[in-house]
Amino acid sequence: MKQKHTMSFIGLFVLMGLLTSVGVHADSVAIHHPVAATVQQVGSNEAVPTETKNGVDVKEIVFGHIGDAYQWHITTWGKMHITVPLPIIVYSRISGWHIFSSARLEENGGSYDGLSIAPEGSRFEGKLVEHDAAGNEVRPWDFSITKIVFALIINSALLIIIILSVARWYRRHSQDNVTPGGFVGFMEMFITMVNDDVIKGCVGPNYRKFSPYLLTAFFFIFINNLMGLVPFFPGGANVTGNIAVTMILALCTFLAVNIFGGKAYWKDIFWPDVPWWLKVPFPMMPMIELFGIFTKPFALMIRLFANMLAGHMAMLVLTSLVFISASMGPVLNGSLTVASVLFNIFMNALELLVAFIQAYVFTMLSAVFIGLAQEEGHEEKKETKVLEHKEIK
Repeated sequence: MKQKHTMSFIGLFVLMGLLTSVGVHADSVAIHHPVAATVQQVGSNEAVPTETKNGVDVKEIVFGHIGDAYQWHITTWGKMHITVPLPIIVYSRISGWHIFSSARLEENGGSYDGLSIAPEGSRFEGKLVEHDAAGNEVRPWDFSITKIVFALIINSALLIIIILSVARWYRRHSQDNVTPGGFVGFMEMFITMVNDDVIKGCVGPNYRKFSPYLLTAFFFIFINNLMGLVPFFPGGANVTGNIAVTMILALCTFLAVNIFGGKAYWKDIFWPDVPWWLKVPFPMMPMIELFGIFTKPFALMIRLFANMLAGHMAMLVLTSLVFISASMGPVLNGSLTVASVLFNIFMNALELLVAFIQAYVFTMLSAVFIGLAQEEGHEEKKETKVLEHKEIK
């Protein structure tokens, strides 16, 4: 049974990773050309905080960090930009498959093997495109391992290592009455808290069926949130602030709710217990209930995405105060630098709390939605109570 749960746990991660790797490319995968000495690297939209004639381009710094990229910028040493090139995998209906390193784009000014980066103002701005016989920009199928996808792979591998190491300890001590301590004891407390206080209470009697998914979702979000706060490689990627990632998570909850929903759940949607004139001749209440099926996962998607995105943006804007005030004199620059550092310390502490809260809220709301779909009707509840009464006798 334990091996079955472990395999389902790993399988769910593989499925989420595959879906997200495709979904990420529907979002902002950007590679900018060097413009006005503000963005000094090709193959990434992560802008280096350098000064232009008009000062620092804060917009480029902020959106460069929270966006996706075909390579991972680590740091800048003098005039040298240290980056991790990532594999570009593209299928074109015109020229077939293209597999090469993103470093080739940097070496050739943003173009390689018939593929190029769409310029600013284009419909596919910052994305890989090619040109057809008429000279029109065509977007090929893009399966590249971008920064967000690479971070997902690293974070998922880290989480699998943590969970399997804890499971291995229990496998070794299955016959012993040994209380786990240290990290294993901490993880037991953590898992028990989420399972008993959140999942069991919100889902109801059938909570064991949904515990693997809900625990996976909680720790997946939590690890990605924490890794997003790490300011150095392999951390710092805005994974849960990418709407494609949160969309896949919300989709998994949507499927769990509606595939395993009971008869009472579907009856309340298509024929709710309301006055007849709200159902016939115009089915107003059924239409509202049907619309609610889609608004619930949409709310899950937007809540997680917006909160994590806003946190990253706030910290980046506060950090940019140091560069903005550099030309305002030593007194003002020094004051704003101190304020920036203090506010950043506060925001990082707050984001640590938010990292847990957002994972907790997503799991709790998913458990509530699943629990509502599992709820029995009035007649089924009476039958259950009668059976329980007979068993007691």
